[in-house]
Order: sequence, then C-alpha cells, then structure tokens
Amino acid sequence: MVRKPIVISLACTALWVGTGLAAGSVPEPFRGHDPESMFTIRYGDVDVILRAMVVDIGRSTRQVADPAEAPTGTRMTTRVSRSTATEGNRFYFEEFKDNEEYRAVLHHVRLSLEAIPARMPLEHFTRTEQLAYLLNLHNIALIDELVRIYPERNLKQELDGKNSLLDTKVLNVAGVPLSLNDIRHTILVQNYNRDPLVIYGLFEGVIGGPNVLKRAYTGENVYRLLEANAKEFINSNRGSAIYKDRTFKVSSFYERNREFFPNFDAHLKVHLMEYMDYPERQTLIGATAFRPDIDNWTIADVYGSYWRVGGSFSTSQAAMLDAVVSTQPDGLGGTAVTNFSVAGSSYIAKTEPLATISSEQLELLTSLKNKEEAANLVREGRVTVEELGTVETDAPNGE
Repeated sequence: MVRKPIVISLACTALWVGTGLAAGSVPEPFRGHDPESMFTIRYGDVDVILRAMVVDIGRSTRQVADPAEAPTGTRMTTRVSRSTATEGNRFYFEEFKDNEEYRAVLHHVRLSLEAIPARMPLEHFTRTEQLAYLLNLHNIALIDELVRIYPERNLKQELDGKNSLLDTKVLNVAGVPLSLNDIRHTILVQNYNRDPLVIYGLFEGVIGGPNVLKRAYTGENVYRLLEANAKEFINSNRGSAIYKDRTFKVSSFYERNREFFPNFDAHLKVHLMEYMDYPERQTLIGATAFRPDIDNWTIADVYGSYWRVGGSFSTSQAAMLDAVVSTQPDGLGGTAVTNFSVAGSSYIAKTEPLATISSEQLELLTSLKNKEEAANLVREGRVTVEELGTVETDAPNGE
C-alpha cells in the first residue's frame, strides 16, 4: 500500500450517457460519502461570475415601497409588488442578452461542474462538501437556463407550470440525467434528513425566493451562508408576514419545498421560530396556521425587465473569466489538470439604460443601487480540487 496524492481534473466534459433517475430514489453517484474525507472543492470560476453579476441588496427593512405616479407624457407603466420590489439580491441577467461570449463562459462553468463526479466520485467527499457542490451546480445550471429565455419577466409558468424547466433533465452527472427538481426534491431531501436549512441555498431566479449570493458555497462556508440566507429570507416581506386570527403568511417557496416539513404547520413553525426576529416573532409564537401564498415571480434582474429603461444605474466594471487552460495526462499514471484563471483584462461593462422611465421605476433602481453600495461583499477564490491529506491506494506489483 502506498499513499498517493490525488489531483482532480475539472475539464469541461459532458457525458451524455446512462439512464434516467427513477422517481424518488437517490441515484448511485450521490449515495455514498466519506465522513473522514479531507478532499475539498473550490469554486473560483463560480465566485468570479457571482462577484461580477450579483447585486447584493442587504437585509430587508420590511419597508413597503410608496406608490408613485408616472410622469406626464410617458406611456410606460410596469406593475410591481410594492412589498417586495426593493428586496432580494439581483443578478445581471440583462448582461447575457445577445452576448454569446458571456453565455459561453457561463455554460462552460456549468459543464465543468457537471463533470466533477465523473472525474472524482462524490463518495470520496463529505456530505458537507457534497452539499456545497449540489447547490452550486443547481444555481449555475438554473442561471444558465434562464439566460436563454431572458427577457421573460414573469417566471411562474417556466418554474411552476406544467412543463417547468425544473422538471426537465437539463443535467448529466456521472452518466445520470438529472433535473433540478431531482436535486431539490430527491437528493437533498434524502441525503440531508429533510433539514430545511438546505433549501435556502436554492436560487429560483425570482425576487420571491431566497437570495443568490455574491460567492460560491464551499464545504467550509456552506452552513454559515445558509443560516445567514435563512435569517434574511424569513425576516423579509418575501418570506413572511403577520396576517390575522393566529394565522401567519409565508412564502409559497415553503409550499414548493413541503417535503422538508412533513407536518407542515408544526414543523414550519419550529423552523421559523429559530430565525424569526421581533416583533414578528412574538406574533409567530401564537400562530396556529400558515398561509404559504406570498410570492413574486418577477425575474431577479436589475433593470432589463423594464423595457428601454433610463437613467444611469451602474457603469462599474467587474472581472470575468478570461481563459481555461488545460494540461493533458502525462502518460505516467497522472491525471489531467484544468486551471481556471481570473483575469483582470476581461471585463463586464454594465450597459447604459436607454430611455426615460417612470418615477416609480427610477425610485426602485435608485433604491437597489443604494442598497448594493451599502451591502457589497467582495470575495476571492481559485478553482481547484484539493487533497488536504492523503488516500491509500493499491499500487501495481505491490509497490
């Protein structure tokens, strides 16, 4: 027996073979895990995209936006949900519209994530590392799908309709076709003992769901970030609201993830009590029923859903992926290595809005910009799969 270090390739390779996932069963590549594993996955490529494209709004103040009248002469009106219009982090979906280069980079990162279990089986990682991987894979794949249909503004049909893209087998991981709902409702439910905390890592692409963050999940940060996201969402107008007659209104997001709350009202109440702030917490104590009917299916973009909006919102530049450099196997039993480099020479310049908008829309965009500047987070990272220890392997010829 020898102790042989392992380096994992993140080469962008898709393996479109195998059979589909049987309903209700966790597919083989996702069943095993190693609680003693020292392997980690780092997501520098995902970090770069999220840093560049996510507008971090910060914690909700539960303030309801004031109604505003459109200025005289404009013919533009856009209905917004005043209770949630200025809540929730936003993603610059509009920067991918008609931009094949950006789409190609995003899709490349998605494929590289899909390829990881084919090169390094997930059974060699801890459940925590696997959780970070599943959330990053889900979110990047969803964003990749949404940029293809953008600028669709209301995503209810796409996400919750009869032919939801969440039910389509858009992924192929270790030869197993997967839908995003396979990850949500099968793998996460069964592998994480219905722990409701994991659902706050599922970006839905809409204002009414949990935040997309400006950094990737990792084995080291995943539970800390999930707790922070849970607290933000629960204590926002998107997540909960005092109603009446000992009934509490909550997001329809909880209904869509009912598997994590088998005894819905009782289990949801226990969960919310863990993170709810005052004064809503005091009312929640006496609640005996929940109405999961708060929603906002508006895509969580910045300004693109307001057709030909005006006023300068953001002209900052943010680094994007510049290149993917691959080395081939050395022919001596080594493995391929793929480096993802973050290059400052490649920038995303936010496009300038084009025309005049209503005072309500201008107020919304100004509010978002002010919140972004107050809450902006900066993160750094490189993409590698590391071995912090060693693993025993059988060497040929007993060496």
